[in-house]
Amino acid sequence: MEGRLGANREIRRLAAHLWDGERVELMSAGTYGPGTGLVALTDRRLLFLKDGWTRQITEDFPMEKISSVQWSSGVLQGSLTVFASGNKAEIGNMLKKDGKAIADAIRGRLADRDAGQAASASAPTPTAEPGPRAVAPAGQSPIELLERLGQLREAGVVTDEEFEAKKAEILARL
Repeated sequence: MEGRLGANREIRRLAAHLWDGERVELMSAGTYGPGTGLVALTDRRLLFLKDGWTRQITEDFPMEKISSVQWSSGVLQGSLTVFASGNKAEIGNMLKKDGKAIADAIRGRLADRDAGQAASASAPTPTAEPGPRAVAPAGQSPIELLERLGQLREAGVVTDEEFEAKKAEILARL
């Protein structure tokens, strides 16, 4: 975290807001709602803390509820938009480097989650007599998986690097 301006108090009090065993991975100062506070990405959720003199705000977005994120930036700062449970939350005034790192980390987790769901859905069920070649279940052909992966990349959920890695993995199964 490079930018701490407006988040020092929240950093000192962050431990009190963490769940047992929860680990902080990335942090940034940012503005959400009425004030500037701390944005923390943990191994379980995205958390926003504002600990002012007269008002405290805690907003969390569990990873399983986040459907996508969007990062838009200017020269020095940017804005992280989180789409979760049908709602949209925008955290602004984040330093470009910190905000992009958080957005990329969330996208990576979403891609892993989606790939895990696709892999479990396409995992062949064991049979008494395996055929000479494993065939993907109906509706989950490698072509369909590649199309789904392309859609995730276009939506910004998967980075180009993640797309290429998963594409190579799917093509290797052919």
